[in-house]
Amino acid sequence: MRDSPATQRKLEDSLRHIVNLLEKHRLVERMVDRDQVSPRHELIESLVHRQHLVELQLKLRGLHPADIAYILEALPLDDRLLIWRQIQDDCGGEVLLEVSDAVRNSLIETLEPPALIKVLAQLDADDLAALAEAIPDAVLAEVSQKLNARDRDWLQTTMAYPETVVGHLMSQDVLMVRADHRVEQVLRMLRGRADLPHNTDSLYVVDIRNLFKGVLPLRALLLNDPEARVADLTLTDQVVFDPNDNASDAARAFQRYDLVSAPVVNERGKLIGRLTVDAVVDFIREESEEDALNMAGLRGDEDLFAPIWDSARNRWLWLSVNLCTAFIASRAIGLFEDAITRIVALATLMPIVAGIGGNSGNQTTTLVVRGLALGEITPDNTWHLVFKELGVGLLNGVVWGATVGVFAYVLYWNVSLGLVMAAAMLLNLLLAAAVGVAIPLVQHHLGRDPAFGSSVLLTFITDGMGFFIFLGLATVFLL
Repeated sequence: MRDSPATQRKLEDSLRHIVNLLEKHRLVERMVDRDQVSPRHELIESLVHRQHLVELQLKLRGLHPADIAYILEALPLDDRLLIWRQIQDDCGGEVLLEVSDAVRNSLIETLEPPALIKVLAQLDADDLAALAEAIPDAVLAEVSQKLNARDRDWLQTTMAYPETVVGHLMSQDVLMVRADHRVEQVLRMLRGRADLPHNTDSLYVVDIRNLFKGVLPLRALLLNDPEARVADLTLTDQVVFDPNDNASDAARAFQRYDLVSAPVVNERGKLIGRLTVDAVVDFIREESEEDALNMAGLRGDEDLFAPIWDSARNRWLWLSVNLCTAFIASRAIGLFEDAITRIVALATLMPIVAGIGGNSGNQTTTLVVRGLALGEITPDNTWHLVFKELGVGLLNGVVWGATVGVFAYVLYWNVSLGLVMAAAMLLNLLLAAAVGVAIPLVQHHLGRDPAFGSSVLLTFITDGMGFFIFLGLATVFLL
C-alpha cells in the first residue's frame, strides 16, 4: 500500500511540510540574529531554536524510516544534516538502511565513532551485513562485539560473500520444522512465538542434521487436519538457492515464480538461511538505478545534492572521453572541408544522419542491456539477436533513408543529394544496429557492466561514422 498514489501524495505533503518548517526555522533565526541589543538575546535565540527543533522532531517521529530516507535524499546537504541530527538516535539505523549509498556515506561521515556505534546498535545482524561496506572496519568490529555469538557468526558469514550473490542477501530468520511433527504441534510452536519473521509464507522442513527436505506452506497448516503429519504436506519441488548463486538470477526466479521467500541450502544440503522478496526488490532497485547512471557514464553512487566539486569529478572521466571522441569526429569532418565548402547543403544535412543513427543505436543498446539483465540473451541465441537487429536496422534504413532522401530533394531540388542522403542514412542505421548490439555484449563478455558508458561510446561511433559515411558518399558522387 505504500506505493499507492494516495500514499505518494501524503509523502510529498510530508516533504513540503518539512521544507516549510526548515524555512520558518531559518527565517526566525535570522530575525533573532538581527536583535543583538537585547540583554536576553542568547536565551531568546536558544528558546526559539529549541522550539523549532521540537516541532521538527514531532513531525519526523510520525514518519516511517523509508519516508524519512526519501525526505533526506530530496533535501540539500545543510538541511539534510539538520534533519539527520534530529532522528539519528531514534531510528537512524533503519534510515541508513533505506537511503541510497551516496547519501548513506555522507550521513555516516558526519558521525564520530561513538555516535555511529550508538546508531548501529539499533540494527540486527542481517541489517548490519547490508551496511557493512559503508561502515569503518573499527566501528563494525566494535558493534559486532555487542552481538550475541550466533548473530556475530552470522554477520561474518554473510560478509564473506560478494554483494552480487545470494549469500550476501540471505536472512537468518528461518522457521524450521521436522517431518515427523503433526500440524497441531507446528501451530502450537507458532502460537508460542512473539512474532513471525517478515515475509513468512512457509516453513522449511529439515531432518535432525538440519538437512533440507522441503517446504511447508502456511496455508497447508490452516487448511489441513491438525493430526496430519508434516511429511505428508511437504512440497519437495520448490525453488532452492545456493549461497553462491548470482543475485540477478535469483531475482529473475522470484519474478518468474512469484516467490515471497525461498530457502538457501549449501552444497552439503544443509539449510543455512532464506532469501526474501524485500531483499530481492532492494537489490533490483539498486541495480536498475546503477545501470541508468552507468549508461550515461556516471558512477552509480552520486548524491543528487553532493558538493559541486564531487559531482564535477564524477563526470570528468566520460566527459574527457567524449571530448576526445568529439575531436575525432571533427577530424572526420575536416577531411571533407573542400566538399562542404563547395556544397554548403552538406553542413545542414549531416547532423540528421548522425542524430538518427545515435537514437536508433541507443534503442538497440537499451534492449540488449535489458535482455542481459533478465538473462534472456544466451550463447545459443546471440547470433539470432545480432541478425534480427541488423534486419531491423536495414528496414529502418530503407524506410527512413527514403524519407530523408525525399526531404533533402524537396529542400534543394537535387536528386543526387537525395540519393546520397538516403544511402548514408541506410548505412549509418545498419552500423548503429551492429554497434548497439556489440558494445553491451562485449562488455558483458569481459565481465563488466554492459550498461557502463555504452551511451557515450555509441554516440561517438554513430556520430563519427555518420559524418564520415555521408561526407564520403557526397565526395564520391556529388563532386
